[in-house]
Amino acid sequence: MKHLLIAILLLCCLPAFSEDGYRLWLRYDKVQDTKVLKAYKSKIKNVYVPGTSPTAEVLKKELALALKGLLDKDIPFTDNISSGTLVIQVNPLISSPESYEISSNKNSINITGADWPGAMYGMFHFLRLLQTNSGITDLSVTSRPKIKARILNHWDNLDRTIERGYAGFSIWDWHRLPEYIDPRYTDYARANASIGINGTVLTNVNANALMITPMYLEKVKVLADLFRPYNLKVYLTARFSAPIEIGGLKTADPLDPEVRQWWKTKVDEIYKYVPDFGGFVVKANSEGQPGPQNYNRTHADGANMLAEAVAPHNGIVMWRAFVYDSNVPDDRAKQAYSEFKSLDGKFNSNVVIQVKNGPIDFQPREPFHPLFGATSSTPLMMEFQITQEYLGQATHLAFLPVMWKECLQADTYAKGKGSTVAKVIDGTLDNRQFSAIAGVANIGNDRNWTGHLFAQSNWYGYGRLAWDHELSSLDIANEWARMTFTNDNDVVEDISWMMITSHETLVKYMTPLGLHHIMGANHHFGPGPWVAKMSRSDWTSTYYHKADSLGIGFDRTASGSKAIEQYFPDAQKQFNDEKFLLWFNHVSWDYKMKSGQTLWEEICTHYATGVEELKGIQKTWSALSSRIDSDRFRHVTMLLERQRNEAELWRNSCILYFQTFSKRPVPKDIDTGNKPLEYYINIQYPYAPGIRPRW
Repeated sequence: MKHLLIAILLLCCLPAFSEDGYRLWLRYDKVQDTKVLKAYKSKIKNVYVPGTSPTAEVLKKELALALKGLLDKDIPFTDNISSGTLVIQVNPLISSPESYEISSNKNSINITGADWPGAMYGMFHFLRLLQTNSGITDLSVTSRPKIKARILNHWDNLDRTIERGYAGFSIWDWHRLPEYIDPRYTDYARANASIGINGTVLTNVNANALMITPMYLEKVKVLADLFRPYNLKVYLTARFSAPIEIGGLKTADPLDPEVRQWWKTKVDEIYKYVPDFGGFVVKANSEGQPGPQNYNRTHADGANMLAEAVAPHNGIVMWRAFVYDSNVPDDRAKQAYSEFKSLDGKFNSNVVIQVKNGPIDFQPREPFHPLFGATSSTPLMMEFQITQEYLGQATHLAFLPVMWKECLQADTYAKGKGSTVAKVIDGTLDNRQFSAIAGVANIGNDRNWTGHLFAQSNWYGYGRLAWDHELSSLDIANEWARMTFTNDNDVVEDISWMMITSHETLVKYMTPLGLHHIMGANHHFGPGPWVAKMSRSDWTSTYYHKADSLGIGFDRTASGSKAIEQYFPDAQKQFNDEKFLLWFNHVSWDYKMKSGQTLWEEICTHYATGVEELKGIQKTWSALSSRIDSDRFRHVTMLLERQRNEAELWRNSCILYFQTFSKRPVPKDIDTGNKPLEYYINIQYPYAPGIRPRW
């Protein structure tokens, strides 16, 4: 009996929620600053939400949960406005959909949305103010999304594996749907709504035609119905050969009348299950995926066929520009531009071309994609990769908004100075009405959603930038740190510093000075600059770094592949920066750098500096041991130690490998370990997570 009482007392003392990362940035714990808490309680005494709608109902539920947690008391809902009322309502006179205004006066705080989604986004903005201990007197906020369609792309397969997934299996339990609805689906919708994401692509771009059969559409309907109140629209990937695979046709030729009719009928069927279905994402004629070129048709022919099918329902087609020619081109970086530039103006109005941020494939650093600014009649949308396929996967801390901002702020010079990539994709450069952005999700069924706790900040940061690309990386890092850990200013400053410096540190110990695509083959994990034999030469590392006795780097200037000429002349000047040196030039090992070192010495220094900077990040985190809960502190500590080991692996193996070409000594103060190069070459990762299935 005595032991039972002790056990009960211990259980009563446990926190209501374990600090395992599941709650993401929506923790809603009691405000710890007593002065701030008192001020909040004096301003928020009751809540008035007139009107009803499914979104209004989830808004009320979220607000009740949040205020109860943050203010440590139940805040009643009222039918009247009085002193201390938080008013949330809709005013159609606010013209921009999804936008909102927040204001406060002596008596009340007013959150007004242009529609119920806008009111919901305004509510989450207000809760963010409370979570970050911000002032709520004299509020005057007006906010609207700069990009209309803000979408997560899940590369999830029907067997629950995830291509390039590093946080467990897919959260979509297709086998048990539609009857079993995992509560996590609601928390997923809440998290996306809190950062303004309004679309989700449920399935892998390497599509499975079964996804648009009745058996699976019944399952999709359940998710769409659950997501709708959170303003989260469902999209699917379309397999181009579906008319053959599930339709019984002999061809998928986009100009064949029978094929066109098959797609129209299929789309009508989809909309019966999901009336607000957003449309399709399509990967075609790339990495073995079928497409219109199989029938000597163009990308425009294929996209327009699907666009015609979804147009009566206001659907869109997001046609990916990530393409591979059946023959290896002279330069992989040129291919998307070469295939799509000539098709400008030939796509239907509800087609948007989905372009990766860089011309190769989500590398730690790339120049912006030359297609941005190259089309005047066809809208382009951004595709970022939140999952860290080439950035250490879920074992490395890498805050990606820093990298994304570098791309968004880059100037295309398409219409003179100031023609930034951001203005291309938000539609303001060409006065387009529709705009879109996509992020390849890093979400899995791990308890903390993303595998690495800090990887949550990339999901969060993507949503915040999709809503407002003018936000600074530092502001986003500060928000996330406060909402996820604490409002202690010193701790927030340290964590934000770790985040802001992490991307550049990773570039230094992985791919400094413009090196790219030198990761291990297939799984893309760990260093692999020696990868030289694959079915295509442009899948190898040696294709990209071209190291030889004379130097290193890919010559994309007028004397090489001429890829730099795909950019406007003024834009080309941006690439004179040494951070892109080896992306555009094959450079002598003895080339003098700005530092005064030779290129060889500079490469070695960058690799070594990256490791030392990471040790600094470890030291900063270790100093927070008494100020972070033990579970999450231990989680991050272990992963930072693994990251350090892998950073040293990158440093040692890359320096030793490139030394076989430079034939120059490693600077004396740089450590390369005590293992020979062969040791690193022989390391294998046969079951690394996220390996692409053999299609």
